[in-house]
Amino acid sequence: MNITFLGISTLIFWLILFVVLLVVEMVTMGLTTIWFAVGSLAAFLLSLFDVPFLVQFAVFIVVSFLAFFFVRPAAVKKFNKTRERTNIEGMIGREGIVLTEIDNLQNAGRIQIDGQEWSARNVIEQQLIPPGEVVVVQAVSGVKLIVKRRSEV
Repeated sequence: MNITFLGISTLIFWLILFVVLLVVEMVTMGLTTIWFAVGSLAAFLLSLFDVPFLVQFAVFIVVSFLAFFFVRPAAVKKFNKTRERTNIEGMIGREGIVLTEIDNLQNAGRIQIDGQEWSARNVIEQQLIPPGEVVVVQAVSGVKLIVKRRSEV
């Protein structure tokens, strides 16, 4: 005989919760609700054997948090391995053309990369880079690109 919770059998309760959590995970793809779906599956299995609801609930909590804390870091690392660099971090390694002379002492210099203009500074402090020179972005400092002549890379 199956126990009831909120007027429905615990078997059905855990099954509905499992399906809802899976649907939410599929919609969001955020690796957040999948861990609780695993916990609800464990509780569902216990409900098949008429284990008391409080034990089922405790197992749901414990399994969910164990999966979250021990499996999630590995899953996030695996799924984020192919993450593309975005925005400013994607500029490192790109080539650009110097538009106005790069002079760190005068705090001057602009380069163009893919039609966009950027403030730029030279990696080598006292060296000037004239207009027309091809440079490679080595780092980013605030909104300025730190560059080096392509011939020096």
